[in-house]
Amino acid sequence: MEWTAWFDAPDYGFARQVLQRGVAAVFVVAFLSSLNQFPALLGERGLLPAPSFLARARRPLRPTLFAWHYSDRLLRAVCAVGMVVGAALVLGLPQQGPPWLPLLAFLALWLLYMSIVNVGQTFYGFGWEMLLLEAGFTVGFLGSEQTPPPRTVLLLLVWLLFRLEFGAGMIKIRGGREWRDLTALYYHHETQPMPGPLSRQAHLMPKAWHRLEVLGNHGAQLVVPFFLFAPQPLASVAAGIVVFTQLWLVASGNFAWLNWMAILLAFAAVSDPVLHALFPGLPSGWRPPGAAEGAVPAGGVVSTEGSPAPLPWLVLVSLATVLLLVLSYRPAANLVSSYQLMNAAFNRWQLVNAYGAFGSVTKQRIEIVVEGTLDAEPDETADWREYGFRGKPGDVRRLPRQWAPYHLRLDWLMWFLPLRSVHEQWFYAFLAKLLEADRPTLRLLREDPFDGARPRWVRARSFHYRFATRAEFRATGQRWVRILLEESIPPLSLPPED
Repeated sequence: MEWTAWFDAPDYGFARQVLQRGVAAVFVVAFLSSLNQFPALLGERGLLPAPSFLARARRPLRPTLFAWHYSDRLLRAVCAVGMVVGAALVLGLPQQGPPWLPLLAFLALWLLYMSIVNVGQTFYGFGWEMLLLEAGFTVGFLGSEQTPPPRTVLLLLVWLLFRLEFGAGMIKIRGGREWRDLTALYYHHETQPMPGPLSRQAHLMPKAWHRLEVLGNHGAQLVVPFFLFAPQPLASVAAGIVVFTQLWLVASGNFAWLNWMAILLAFAAVSDPVLHALFPGLPSGWRPPGAAEGAVPAGGVVSTEGSPAPLPWLVLVSLATVLLLVLSYRPAANLVSSYQLMNAAFNRWQLVNAYGAFGSVTKQRIEIVVEGTLDAEPDETADWREYGFRGKPGDVRRLPRQWAPYHLRLDWLMWFLPLRSVHEQWFYAFLAKLLEADRPTLRLLREDPFDGARPRWVRARSFHYRFATRAEFRATGQRWVRILLEESIPPLSLPPED
């Protein structure tokens, strides 16, 4: 049938492989991050305990398995199941069965991870959480090796990438003046939430280069996304530009899996013929079950004659397409609104969301440094020792590490403290845990200066951080220069035991 022939996109088989396996791999990283951090941050004895949140939350809750019961054991089980299912998809095992099998696997990942996100409170309040959920739901409808990829689902994934990129571009144009006068990158590499090992070198590039970076960003986010919907090979070229710019962001900072998700989604616009023209050695994409590798014609396009997708599968994919298109109205209107929302969900299932980041750029880097002492009197003669974080800048000599796509949630929220308020509930709970020498909390850190002993006092101080110049680094070996600003939270101690 002609409609079926249009519905099928057999020349996007390699794109499906990348999308399904790549998104599944990100789910594995996300569940691993939760397994390692959620109990200490949000568990039964966490900084913001999930049971307390569930007890006071309004009904109906956003969908979560924990609405009936939360325990750290159940959380770990959810993470373990998610990692196993995600690993199976990375290996391509469900994709060898009927088209509904990988769909069920991705729906399981979506529901399991949504259960975590919806009780994660501020520690899960990042745009890439909903991005992963939306992508995970959508790629499940790409089906399995038994059927060609559905064209409508590929277009929906391109639409997701368009909202991600164009939304980020528009939020910048409507945001801080630094994006319009091309000075944003004078500051961004230095003040971004979690610099990487190359961030300092990127920051020290000439200002003319930084202005070109901003121009390139505007082109990649405001112009290129429209060409993702163009005929081939223009769509593949546009996708290549997205991949290139996102790799630069990967190299120059740590944004969890945000950039990696954009790279994966770009493959929804890349066809097999274009890939084979550029990389002749790549394996062929989709071909009818039982067809030999040599049966693929030149150019990688495979005929679907004699192997159409089953009618129930076509109906199911069509219904999902209609649902996502209907849900697209508000996000589409948001893109052209002068009151554009950033990283917003318009429904409780977190499907077809609004995205965007860095509408304005912080001009100075303020870091909250946490210190403790074993001394009885917390004055300046006390031996104050600094706690070391895994990703957050602290030690001025230490080279920032590459953590993405792994997400260090505590470190990220530490960056927000000077921008919001240092007097946040979770931060005081964190300081209390340090006074208790709570082992799960200490495992979130890179260095406990007291080797498990309880400090008598802890305090928080604000410092201005900037990258050292090349001359300063040669003279001192310091990658950062910091200046004390103030004591943000004076010394605190636990109340005496009765």
